[in-house]
Amino acid sequence: MDYITITDVVDYESIDPVLTEAAQVLGEQAALTLDTLARDVLCAGTTVQYSDNRANRYLILASSLPAANEYREAVATLQGNNAKKITNIVNPDTGYLTSPINAAFIGIVSPKTLYTLKGLTGWVPVEQYANKADVMQGEAGALDEIRFVVNSQAKYWSAATASAAVEVHADLILGKDAYGISRISGEALKNIVKPLGSGGTNDPLDQRSTSGWKATFITKILNDNAMLRFEHSVAI
Repeated sequence: MDYITITDVVDYESIDPVLTEAAQVLGEQAALTLDTLARDVLCAGTTVQYSDNRANRYLILASSLPAANEYREAVATLQGNNAKKITNIVNPDTGYLTSPINAAFIGIVSPKTLYTLKGLTGWVPVEQYANKADVMQGEAGALDEIRFVVNSQAKYWSAATASAAVEVHADLILGKDAYGISRISGEALKNIVKPLGSGGTNDPLDQRSTSGWKATFITKILNDNAMLRFEHSVAI
């Protein structure tokens, strides 16, 4: 939850609809906040794989970059756990240089991870999908049986923290029904506006209005075996 205070002077002098713009800024903040909360819950899962056969995050080196065979290993782990794939096969068509895409798990990765993914053997950029009708927002491509979505909020641990010797990024590779999100109907997210003059004796000169948001939100891991966190270093 958060709010913005808007003064009467700003409201009088601005040629823009201040409250409308405030609502847009708050909406973006709310989405980012809820996304971060969900990410942190999912990154606490217990099915973990470390690149370069490292035993834990603290032993990951700058050279421990993600490799194509490690993503295949992640797929094998999920399949061994009887995790179900999320997407269906993307069938080929007659387009030049297009590729069919297997039924797939979904991987959420950082932009820095994508930098390495683009250079791996077997990487299929989204532009080469045979059918782009069901491409997800932020989807960048596919490798083996994982379709990758890029998100700047993907979890990482800075080398400046006690959590890692180098900057370590976490890919979340998800199967069907790995987690759930619950929101109370009608109270999921509310934009609350208090206009000038609504503050009573706390605002005797009607100088302040506010626009804010609050949300009811919970994320829960439903099946740890249907998701995997792959930790590795990055090249940039």
